[in-house]
Amino acid sequence: MTPAPPPRMVAAVALGGALGALLRWALGQLVPDGSGFPWTTFAINVSGSFALALLPALAAVRRSALLTVGLGTGVLGGYTTLSAYSEQARALLADGHAAMAAAYLLGTLVACLVAVALADRLSTAPERTSFDDADGDR
Repeated sequence: MTPAPPPRMVAAVALGGALGALLRWALGQLVPDGSGFPWTTFAINVSGSFALALLPALAAVRRSALLTVGLGTGVLGGYTTLSAYSEQARALLADGHAAMAAAYLLGTLVACLVAVALADRLSTAPERTSFDDADGDR
């Protein structure tokens, strides 16, 4: 059985998650998707994927498990949104926009993978290993 995480780690994830969700909500209010392709959610998920993959390149994050979980699981977990992504794809399908739904689903996947690959190139293998060893892979 895995021991419970320290309360400060739980608090970092909770606070970070609230901040990330608030940022996502604010962006949705500032730049609403409207009708058609859900560009705002697309941009949020791609930028969040890039930022998450960039964390190993940041020395301060590699040195602090608290920052790792607060920024990764917390902020970026709250910022990105699989639920909105899947709901928007479902709504596009329900509205008879199968081609747009497919483009949204596949386009988001490809764009997020490209963003991760680009961010990954900004860190070194030892940095990524150090990050993983500090529980940054959770």
